[in-house]
Amino acid sequence: MVTSQPNPSEPTWQAVIRLLRWNKPAGRLILMIPALWAVFLAAEGTPPVLLVGVIILGSLATSAAGCVVNDLWDRDIDPQVERTRDRPLASRELSIKIGIGVAIVAFVCAGILALYLNPLSFGLSVAAVPVIIGYPLAKRVFPVPQLVLSIAWGFAVLISWSAAASHLETSTWILWGATVLWTLGFDTVYAMSDREDDRRLGVNSSALFFGDRAAEAVGVFFLATAGLLIWEGMRLNLSFPFWVAVAIAVLFWSWEYLQLRQEDLPRTTYGQIFGQNVWIGFVLLAGMIAGILA
Repeated sequence: MVTSQPNPSEPTWQAVIRLLRWNKPAGRLILMIPALWAVFLAAEGTPPVLLVGVIILGSLATSAAGCVVNDLWDRDIDPQVERTRDRPLASRELSIKIGIGVAIVAFVCAGILALYLNPLSFGLSVAAVPVIIGYPLAKRVFPVPQLVLSIAWGFAVLISWSAAASHLETSTWILWGATVLWTLGFDTVYAMSDREDDRRLGVNSSALFFGDRAAEAVGVFFLATAGLLIWEGMRLNLSFPFWVAVAIAVLFWSWEYLQLRQEDLPRTTYGQIFGQNVWIGFVLLAGMIAGILA
């Protein structure tokens, strides 16, 4: 068993920041991106500034809560995984009580922000909570737990779109599908770095489920994401900047797929590909905004 030692010299507040993953902004930004896609598309490029602020803060609070819940579920598994053994709950640097307290505060903050939203958006926010809490459990009972995470990510689209437009429509669900498939792609990449540890511990992941075809599965997910984004752009009559952004995204996704097909990739490559998708998401966001306003 891989063991971990707490860092007694680190202040508690710094450990809490690591628990919330605020020291690793990529994972926080990548949830914010589909929420921003939705609010700008639903509002035709000019959403209220206050609403955008609520969505940004809400996504930060929600992702923080999800991280803490995940670490609470996995506090006895994480010490046995190289990538996660130094997390504050895994190393026992923070107690379970502190972890539960931080999770409650994060959920309360997200709930307070949700009160600003309309009834439909608020209801969707509430509906997302069981999915967020249940995702870590899915790793133990469901062969493709990344799909559960992807559905949780998809709520960001539904909540934000309905907050801006007060209803859901076909274009909402197209963007939802693109978000779910994109998330399934990049989170399968993330899971590929943990395959050996997950196999040893008996933890499910999409990387293990697809096995030797994991790279091909990621390629299909990214290809389908591009297809849905193209459909969305056609439905909303988005102009040239959007198509440039989609072309850039497809080029990056193609390059990532070719990398994943290589054997014996270092673990750091998977994290790099995950990080690249943050920038791909922002390129697409810029393309959407410019494609509406141009």
